[in-house]
Amino acid sequence: MPTSVLRRAPGSPSLSRARVRKLGDAMLDALGTPGSELSVLLTNDEKIRALNHEHRGKNRPTDVLAFPQGEAVGGATPMLGDVVISLDTAERQARGRGRDLLEEVRLLLAHGLLHLVGHDHSEPTEARQMRRETRRLVAWTKKNTAQSSGGAKPRGALPRPRRAPRKHR
Repeated sequence: MPTSVLRRAPGSPSLSRARVRKLGDAMLDALGTPGSELSVLLTNDEKIRALNHEHRGKNRPTDVLAFPQGEAVGGATPMLGDVVISLDTAERQARGRGRDLLEEVRLLLAHGLLHLVGHDHSEPTEARQMRRETRRLVAWTKKNTAQSSGGAKPRGALPRPRRAPRKHR
């Protein structure tokens, strides 16, 4: 399975790992990387705060972190990297935006995955492009996961950026 989902979120809202895995697989297809591997960690604010502090020097929880793994070696299936999502923060944001938790996680997963394939948002132009690509990926997966019936292959992959992956800032 291209997307693996691990849950380490004691006390956090429940969310089906299978549904998140389906979203991840659809997003890999949408980006034209169906043979790639993606790891998703669903966690809580306490654990993501520790990761945010260790890797970004910010001692506070965040909604999503992305950790690229790099390019394939010797023809092996490329491991794109890890996306870490705080279910606590996602739930608060979902309530504030008037949507359910799965929809918020879909948005955060798209954002994190776009970082893994090279998108960034440190400059205003990049931020606009990242928001646009996130919206496109979310819309594409809504359409294709709602219509897919088991083995149906989604159509119309989204283009990949040309630059190398960067760490989430």
